[in-house]
This record gives sequence, structure tokens and C-alpha cells, in this order.
Amino acid sequence: MKTPLIMIGAAVALLPLTAVAQTAEEIGLEIAVEADERDTGYGDSEVTMLMVLRNRHGEESQRTFRTKSLEVEGDGDKGLSIFDEPRDVKGTALLTFTHKTESDDQWLYLPALKRVKRISSENISGSFVGSEFAYEDLSSQEVEKYTYKYLADEPCPGAEELTCFKSERYPTDENSGYTRQVSWVDKDEYRAWKIDFYDRKDALLKTLTFADYRQYLDQYWRAHEMAMVNHQTGKSTDLSMDEFKFRTGLSDRDFNQKSLSRVR
Repeated sequence: MKTPLIMIGAAVALLPLTAVAQTAEEIGLEIAVEADERDTGYGDSEVTMLMVLRNRHGEESQRTFRTKSLEVEGDGDKGLSIFDEPRDVKGTALLTFTHKTESDDQWLYLPALKRVKRISSENISGSFVGSEFAYEDLSSQEVEKYTYKYLADEPCPGAEELTCFKSERYPTDENSGYTRQVSWVDKDEYRAWKIDFYDRKDALLKTLTFADYRQYLDQYWRAHEMAMVNHQTGKSTDLSMDEFKFRTGLSDRDFNQKSLSRVR
């Protein structure tokens, strides 16, 4: 699955099982590999999002930002998020170069300081602009960054009429804020409906749920409503997406850290 968590919705497919018995790890990896292949070929995409941040008392604040993504042949994808509202975050921008096996490169432009800050690999578990999404959640989800294990078939959370594959994946990056992630992906259209994130002490940290899926280019599924809940702090972050635009002509020139402070 190449898309970042905030843009997940790609079709995930289970390859036909061979006559030879497979281990849970082999099946889990097989699902992830096919998922990655199913989300390959979209080229580039753009979408505008409304972010609603909610504290443990229910008080809300809102932000609007645009996200752009570019596929990279032989490596992880490139991503760029640019905030438009409110005024105190307008112009804030995050640029991400995801890599298949090496640590990702990320740069954050802070307009108040008028400087570009590099996000170190040790800080990928940090909060993105005060939300419940971490910097590592914004990288494209490359197969090589995890090991996998298929667990069971269960009703899909939030869509109980569907049956889901329940699987675990384990980050290989020692700087990850997670020990493991448990996901539910439906068997009909192979969409993620829920992901549980466990912290470094293997305690449940966050849950991400997906809704309002739409298909683009007769292949690529994208959720238009997402909710991340932090069980340890009581905070949450909701994301609502406009229509996605694909193959808009983006290129490497649109993902340049040297011009990050001038993005519009």
C-alpha cells in the first residue's frame, strides 16, 4: 500500500492460496505485496482536506490543507501537504520523500520562523501540527518497512455486513512509535476499515477508522472520512476529503525542499 495513512483507501487483495500450506506470516506478506501492486500506477494525485482537532473536553479547532502525492519508480512516493487556514498555520508545509528500506526524508516549513526544519528519523513518532497523526503516518506505506502476520477473518468494524481479513504488521524502523498495527480489510472490495496502533510498551495507543469510500479511475479506492482517536489522551483528529484528482501533471519539480518556503 503506497499511500500515506491519511490517504489510504487503495484496494487490498488476497492472492489465491496455493495447495501448499502457508504460514500466517507468508499470508500476511502476500496480502501486503498484492495491496502495493493494486495501488501502483496512479501517477500523482491531489486532494483538499478539512482537519478537525478535538481535545479531551470536546473543544474543537479546524484547519484546511492540500495534499499532493507523486509515485516514484523504484522507491517510495513523494508527498507534500500545505496548510491554507487558519491564518496562524497558513503556509506551513510538510515535504516527505519516502524510501523503501532507508529512513524517510521529511522537511517542515514554519512560516512564523521563516525557515525549513528537517524532521530527524528519531522524531518520526512526533505529532504532526498538534494532530493525532504522527509524521510516520504521513509517509507512503511501503511493504519493505514492515513484517506481517495474518490473524483471522472477522466482521468489518463499522461495516459488519462485510467480512474482513484481520492482520498485524510490525515496523522494522527502530524509531517507529509503534510496536505493531492491527488492520481490518474487507474481502469484497479490499478496503481498510480500521487500524489499531500499539505504542512501544505494546499498549493500545490510537485507532484509525475509515468511511465514505469512493473509487477513482475504476481501480483506486479512497476513503473520504477518517477519524483518529488517541485512547491514552482522549484527543482525536477527524479528516474530511474533497474529491481526489489524479494524473494532474505533477513532477519532481513540485516536490523540492529548496523551494518549500515558496509553495502555494
